[in-house]
Amino acid sequence: MSEKDLEREIAAIKARNSRVETDKAWETSWTRRICIMVLTYAVVVLYSTTISQISNPWLSSLIPVMGFLLSTLSLRLVRRLWEKRR
Repeated sequence: MSEKDLEREIAAIKARNSRVETDKAWETSWTRRICIMVLTYAVVVLYSTTISQISNPWLSSLIPVMGFLLSTLSLRLVRRLWEKRR
């Protein structure tokens, strides 16, 4: 393998690592969490006001959103425990 080939391979690995780091940062970002929460809330409110007969859809629609938020917060703890046992 020539020096030029090695340099290209190293550059490709660095580019891949950069993409992986960006993907990981996105997966754990609050921006992503908030977007999912807003979209979840909008869908549940829409469902609650059009299809079901819920008395206060604006308030009851917060339940799945809070469930999502709690799951993302608790998963960090679960992941740490999993990593220690691995």
